[in-house]
Amino acid sequence: MRTDLFDFDLPADRIALRPVSPRDAARLLVVDPDRSPDLRDRAVSDLPDLLRPGDAIVFNDTKVIPARLSGRRIGRGEEPRIEATLTRRLDGSRWRALVRPAKKLSPGDVVRFGAEGKVCFLGQLDATVEEKVGGEVTLSFAFHGPVLDSAIDERGDMPLPPYIASRRPPDARDRDDYQTMFARQEGSVAAPTAALHFTDDLVARLRQRDIALHFVTLHVGPGTFLPVKSEDTADHRMHAESGEVSEATADAVNRARRAGGRIMAVGSTSLRLLETAAAEDGTVRPFSGDTALFVTPGYRFRAVDMMLTNFHLPRSTLFMLVAAFAGLERMKRAYAHAIAAGYRFYSYGDACLLFRARAR
Repeated sequence: MRTDLFDFDLPADRIALRPVSPRDAARLLVVDPDRSPDLRDRAVSDLPDLLRPGDAIVFNDTKVIPARLSGRRIGRGEEPRIEATLTRRLDGSRWRALVRPAKKLSPGDVVRFGAEGKVCFLGQLDATVEEKVGGEVTLSFAFHGPVLDSAIDERGDMPLPPYIASRRPPDARDRDDYQTMFARQEGSVAAPTAALHFTDDLVARLRQRDIALHFVTLHVGPGTFLPVKSEDTADHRMHAESGEVSEATADAVNRARRAGGRIMAVGSTSLRLLETAAAEDGTVRPFSGDTALFVTPGYRFRAVDMMLTNFHLPRSTLFMLVAAFAGLERMKRAYAHAIAAGYRFYSYGDACLLFRARAR
């Protein structure tokens, strides 16, 4: 499909720079092809009333690491400032990272990462450039394992999306704001933002209504922020991300479906992982490995009936996914309604509850 079919105009003042408080006070646009009208304005706190007893919700329990590091190249000539965003752990001491300016680094260079304005207890954090491909490098750190994790946590900032980071620097509030209440498994450089809307009170009310909560893990990479630059979606390649669906979660989801419950994925990451793990008949199987599933209109969904998701960027793989789920023209109309009604967009913004468009 032509990429420009997924374009739309978004006023800059619709981009949320901070989340609302409490989190479940965010607005919720319900998009249901089988209801009339098919667009309804609600709030995230209404979610228990919009679901049925026996439904199952699947969350991504990944945890965002403070993956954005600032430092300087040392050991030869001038010491240019280097910014690195860790993207994928390779082993106990090595990470893949996006760096800038990449032209200032070559294999063998050493980068010393500091922590301006912070008190650090682990001394210097040096990393050697082992390999460089374009703007991506392999960094081999002087520390290893938990000690390295602590050093990164001391020195790093939360890797806010570009549309927020370009308008304000990350700060201490983002350590909490850009982390879901379900975060357990460290490894993401972006939050599964649909789950940012949940609170203890909302979870308690869902459980009281006999709506089960289950968890998968997908470590979100930087590719989630990248627009599709090719003119045709067939020419775009997704970045692979590592994930796991446990046997317990797979069994629970399958039992819920057999009993007549619906499966709701919270966020595109949970949805993509469930669909990756699903057989042709919709049965979810245990899974561990990488997924690069790219969902565009025409994809046949097997495992997921509903999804909760935020409002996404034009021409992004995420907007393409929701267009596949609920229909392209309907989602364009939904986004136009949200813009006119003052909904807040992107990671810290409001949410949509989408019901899957059935094949007619």
